[in-house]
Amino acid sequence: MTMKRILYLLFSTLILFGFYACNKDFLNVSPKDQYSDAAVWNDPNLIQAFVDNIYGGIPHGFDILMMSSLCDEAVFTPDWGAENFNRGLLTPSDLEIFDPGFWGSVQTVIRSWKTQYKYIRACNLFFSKIDQAPIDASLKQRMKGEVHFLRAYLYFQLVEMYGGVPIITQAYSLTDSFNVPRNTFAECVDFITKECDSAAALLPLQYSGDNIGRATKGAALALKARMLLYAASDLFNSQASWAPGYAHPELVSYVGGDRMARWQAAKDAAKAVMDLGIYDLYKPNPQSAQEAAQNYQQLFLQQSTPEDIFVKFFTQKVNENWMGYSPGQYCQPNGWHCWGNNTPTQQMVDMYEMADGTPFDWNNPAEAANPYANRDPRFYASILYNGAQWRPRPSDVAPLDPNGIVQTGYWAKWNAQTNSVDTIPGLDTRKSPIENWNGTYTGYYMKKFMDPTVDAQFVHQTVPWRYIRYTEILLDYAEACLALGQETEARTYINMIRQRAYMPPITSTGQQLINDYRRERAVELAFEDQRFFDVRRWMIADSAYQDAKGILIIYPLLPDHTTSPNPTYKVYSAIHRAWVPHAYFLPIQLDEINRNQKLIQNPGY
Repeated sequence: MTMKRILYLLFSTLILFGFYACNKDFLNVSPKDQYSDAAVWNDPNLIQAFVDNIYGGIPHGFDILMMSSLCDEAVFTPDWGAENFNRGLLTPSDLEIFDPGFWGSVQTVIRSWKTQYKYIRACNLFFSKIDQAPIDASLKQRMKGEVHFLRAYLYFQLVEMYGGVPIITQAYSLTDSFNVPRNTFAECVDFITKECDSAAALLPLQYSGDNIGRATKGAALALKARMLLYAASDLFNSQASWAPGYAHPELVSYVGGDRMARWQAAKDAAKAVMDLGIYDLYKPNPQSAQEAAQNYQQLFLQQSTPEDIFVKFFTQKVNENWMGYSPGQYCQPNGWHCWGNNTPTQQMVDMYEMADGTPFDWNNPAEAANPYANRDPRFYASILYNGAQWRPRPSDVAPLDPNGIVQTGYWAKWNAQTNSVDTIPGLDTRKSPIENWNGTYTGYYMKKFMDPTVDAQFVHQTVPWRYIRYTEILLDYAEACLALGQETEARTYINMIRQRAYMPPITSTGQQLINDYRRERAVELAFEDQRFFDVRRWMIADSAYQDAKGILIIYPLLPDHTTSPNPTYKVYSAIHRAWVPHAYFLPIQLDEINRNQKLIQNPGY
């Protein structure tokens, strides 16, 4: 080594020694991109931010892929593996859209086993730290209530997707054992309802200002009501009869006890929310069908309504592509330069009754010739169909349609030059001259939740997502009454909802009343992340997962070579679907099974 090199190293060493002598804590510098554990649990604002982040474990329904497209309500136009789910093709090693690493959908990823337990760990960490935190007692109480509610909601989401799951109430470290068995379905229900009770005891009835949107006492009681309704339903009292030979039915169902007592508990839980006296139906007494349709449409565009029990609010965001919030852009028609996703099926459209309360019937010649006339007012607030008035077209499309009318039909035109018939596609079909990659397969688009005052091609609307609204509670109450044989009381509450829709009251009894209730629930709660679970808990999924139907609309050529103003309608199978019983629940991912050898897989996988 040369003398010059030796001197350089000595100089460098002295510089470093001098720096260390003057800065003894230079290795203990706090990172600039995160907060230390001590900093978080000594600062009320950081603790609240920690709690706020846990709300992210409850997915909202305005994702690009809605749960509606994973049942008979809608079709997800791009597919991305959604239809593999709808054919029962998931496996423990290939969860497709429900894989925690799936790139296309926030909602399905958040619902995955792995992601939910990450948020549960955050809840458990909060409870291990909060008692020692030097913050105001009333704030601490409210935060505890929020996290009890959030932990209940996270476990509820796991149970509705997987059945019984391991109940973890401690924040595991890397040195802890992860071999934990699944708790029974009954134990999970008991845990969730107790968490809801704990939350309700600590939370306020209402908030004001910036705190609006946090969990309330009503939200905790409403979640309890939903859990108990599910717990009393067919699937969870089937003892896994749909999976012959499954050795552990207690993981996916009750295996004993008094089912009528469960229905009574569900009724009592819904009544507890009603008895709070702070919720009501939005504009319950319209004076016309037109007013009812307008009210129902506006219900989902308001920032606040008397129905709101648990709601997620949004601000306008940019540059999120499909991994964020932009329901207008995601779901409106391609002829408005939107993406045309989550398009209603013909099955969903056919659920809307005629205005006189009779079922729509394709075998009725008058109804089949004009299927969009004289329907339930909620149809006009929820579905964009061929001929429906929507918003003004974009400037480059407006010359082709100055009136903003949805075009999902095809027009026959006589070509005098070739002496033949040309078929001209509507602007909102899959053969649209505007855009053809994002057109509907079913002939419909979603109108519910869509703000007609916002140009969704460029601007994100800010309508909130309503996780729980008062109408659901009334329906839950009515369903429990039906199961208990209290038909008069059930009809009373069903007809309150129908009155708000300007529909005639239901008068049926017995099984027909149950069928009428289920139709009412499907129509009233359409696209609200309810039916996916309803068809499972009622065990009617075999009928709900038949091929997704669409409508082919043709304006035929008349003998004088003019185009008829009266189209023909033909229902067809748009997308192949199939039901397999193991699809009642998701499979537990193989990685989780390998990580925790005490886990037992769900039936059929």
